[in-house]
Amino acid sequence: MSELRTGPRSVWTDDDSPLPPDSWGRAGSARSALPWGFTLVIVLLVVGRFTLAPHLTAPALQTWSTIFVAICVQALPFLVFGVALSAAITAFVPASFWTRALPGNPAVAVPVAGVAGAVLPGCECASVPVASGLMARGVAPAAALAFLLASPAINPIVLVATAVAFPGQPLMVLARFGASLTVAVLVGWLWLRFGRSQWLRIPSRPHDEGPRWTRFGEAMRHDLLHAGGFLIVGGLAAATLNVAVPREWLAAVAEVPWLAILVMALLAVLLSICSEADAFVAASMTAFSPTAKLAFLVVGPMVDLKLIALQAGTFGGAFTARFVPLTFALAVLVSTLFGWLLL
Repeated sequence: MSELRTGPRSVWTDDDSPLPPDSWGRAGSARSALPWGFTLVIVLLVVGRFTLAPHLTAPALQTWSTIFVAICVQALPFLVFGVALSAAITAFVPASFWTRALPGNPAVAVPVAGVAGAVLPGCECASVPVASGLMARGVAPAAALAFLLASPAINPIVLVATAVAFPGQPLMVLARFGASLTVAVLVGWLWLRFGRSQWLRIPSRPHDEGPRWTRFGEAMRHDLLHAGGFLIVGGLAAATLNVAVPREWLAAVAEVPWLAILVMALLAVLLSICSEADAFVAASMTAFSPTAKLAFLVVGPMVDLKLIALQAGTFGGAFTARFVPLTFALAVLVSTLFGWLLL
């Protein structure tokens, strides 16, 4: 007769029995460990309730969470719009269209693309996926970058919002339009002259295979998941800096003209406000000069934290490390010049 051993580490040796013994293959300590694990979870929940709850209701944390949610909620519809438009360009617009629509000379295509930015009724979050789609369809990177910078600041919705935020000041609208378009064209020309292909990660050209609606859905899903993650990263950073910057410090620097311009430009980067709403924020900062407010309006749609995150994720870190400082410096200089001439 074969021997049947039922110890916790025994091997099933009873070949005549169709079923193994109850103890075969089971750890003897599993049942005893389960209550201890459940008890540990309960203890952690109770400790967290009394130690973390007071911090979760702190005013600074509530302000941080409000700003973060506001940035994401405000930007997400325009990001979806831009991703949908980019996917539509990928799926429905033939590559040959762009070669016919834009001048063959890249130097001429840059200002044409900058002016074409007026047709996109969205904010800066939408411009990144659209510019990416244009590059993927063969548009010169310098022209696509000019479109990326111009469209959030010179489209009709933004200009109307600026006019409403600054009633009786039509020169503010004109200065914003002129300064933003000038910066976009200058950056495009400089990138055309000094840019290197290894600095810019151009998206791969899509394959024109399969049904158009299938390609549209795949492109939109890919871009939305990719860009949405970087939007959240930028929103987290912007919300943190919103809470960290003291308001009293802003009032002190507003009395120094050149410092006020630089501070407002830096605030535009840190606050990361959508271009449809930034005019109302700038108008509310009554301590600052009109030129400083113009710098806020010009820099914000071109350089802010969520844009930097989106651009780095889309075009690469080497591109962002060069493009962001160049755009910021030109935006400050050009807005100062337009403010001195018009405001």
